[in-house]
Parts: sequence; C-alpha cells; structure tokens
Amino acid sequence: MTASSRAVSVQKISGDSANSLRRDSVDDHVAIEEPLEIRLGYSTPDGRTARSISITMRTPGFDPELAIGFLHSESIIQNADDVLSVEHSGPPAPDTGSNNIIRVDLASHIAVDLDRLQRHFYTTSSCGVCGKSSLEALRITAAEPLRGKEVSFSKDVLIAMPGALRNRQQTFEQTGGLHAAAAFNSQGEIIVVHEDVGRHNAVDKVIGALLLQNLLPASDLGLIVSGRASFELMQKTLIAGIPLLAAVSAPSSLAVQLANEFNISLVGFLRDNTFNIYSAGERIA
Repeated sequence: MTASSRAVSVQKISGDSANSLRRDSVDDHVAIEEPLEIRLGYSTPDGRTARSISITMRTPGFDPELAIGFLHSESIIQNADDVLSVEHSGPPAPDTGSNNIIRVDLASHIAVDLDRLQRHFYTTSSCGVCGKSSLEALRITAAEPLRGKEVSFSKDVLIAMPGALRNRQQTFEQTGGLHAAAAFNSQGEIIVVHEDVGRHNAVDKVIGALLLQNLLPASDLGLIVSGRASFELMQKTLIAGIPLLAAVSAPSSLAVQLANEFNISLVGFLRDNTFNIYSAGERIA
C-alpha cells in the first residue's frame, strides 16, 4: 500500500516558563500531500482521445477510487460499466516514488462534454471546487430531490459514528492532519472509509469505492465527514443518492440551502452525544 505519512525531524519545545524550556530533537509523522493528475480517455466522432481534466492535491493511495468518485460527482459516469479501465500512467516521481498520474478510459457509449465540468483544472486540498458559488451547477446536471423516507437513522447510531470513524483513521493517529469520510448503514456499520488531506478527496474515494462495488445510488446509506459540511460535499452526497450527510463540525449556509432544496438530511456538530438537524429530520429516528 502507498505510504500516506512520512517521518520528519522536528524541534520539540516544552516547559511552562522561560527558565524551564526544553528543546529536543524528535521524529514526527506528517501527512503526505502530492498532486494527482486525472486524465480521461474517451470516444469522439473522430476517434479516441485523451485529455487531462483535473489536478488535485491529495494523499497518495486509493487513486482509482478518487478518480472514479470525482468523475461520478461531476456526472460524467453513472456506474462501473461506464469505465473500461483505470490505472496509473507514466513513471513514478523521482523524488517520492509516487505515481501521480492516473488515466480513466471510458466506454464508447459515454459522451463526454468537458464544458460541463464545473471544477477548475487546478483545485487545492482546502477549497476543492473554488468558485462554484450557486446551486445552478446542480440544476444543469438535472439533479433531482431525494424523494421519500428511504432509510431511517437512530440517534444512537448517529452519536456513535464519530468514534467509529476516528477508530478507523489510522493515518490521523500518526499525523493529526488528515480528513476522513465513511459510508455507513442504518445499523451503524461502516461500509467503506477513506482518509485524505482534502475533505473532497476523502469523499470522492468513498463514492468511487461504492461505485466500483455497484452500490450507487446509495439510498440506504449515510455519509459522515470528519470536518465541516460544505456545498461541494453536499453536491457529492446528492449525486451519489445518499440521503444523509453528517458532519462533526458546522455546515455552510449554501450546504444548508442545498440540503433543503434537494431533501437531504443534514446533521452538523455531531459530537459529545448531541447534534443539530438542519434539513429533512424525518429520517432521524
């Protein structure tokens, strides 16, 4: 498995006064952050072509799931049959040994309109979809509100999820510097979990894994994220057909607006046995 953290030498300062300060050289672990270029191979009237469509800063590991989840969130693919192959391309980076280019070849029946891609070609690990500031992008993709009460989640299941997620964050335990996302069922069982330096990447990895297992749309699952609930994370939740997004931190105003418009249950500040319900509370038992 690709390493997700790296040991570095640091100067650790300790002591509670100027006279008792200590400076010790110790080893620490930091989360790895490297660029990943996603290249898309697809059919055109003139034959097959390939195009670089995104560069994102990510933690190496589970790159196929990340690429597949990204393409699904952008409504380019719908299921695993839309993908012919997904594999790393080119030589490893000389300084780190990581392969930072991945190519996804699509089936010939997939029509690709790159103008519909709403992301910039460069996204940072902190902002994700910089500049997408309205719900219009989702309306363009013909996203529909999630109808009915597909599944119900109890309070006990929800308040147990942050601890369950934390217990699965192996790299976070080493570095303290990674986000995590997980899909879980109404019994509180985690179906898939991933970590990444970027919130949106962690969610893409989860959604990509669900797609590759033919579990989308995931109308019987919930999604939990270790940070805040942003508009982009709500968008990914909606496109994946997941009826509930739970965040241990706060939602943004646009995330709340999206959740209400598309009937997604939104839970925030999920910690210490309490949480807030911002939308579609009928799914919370």
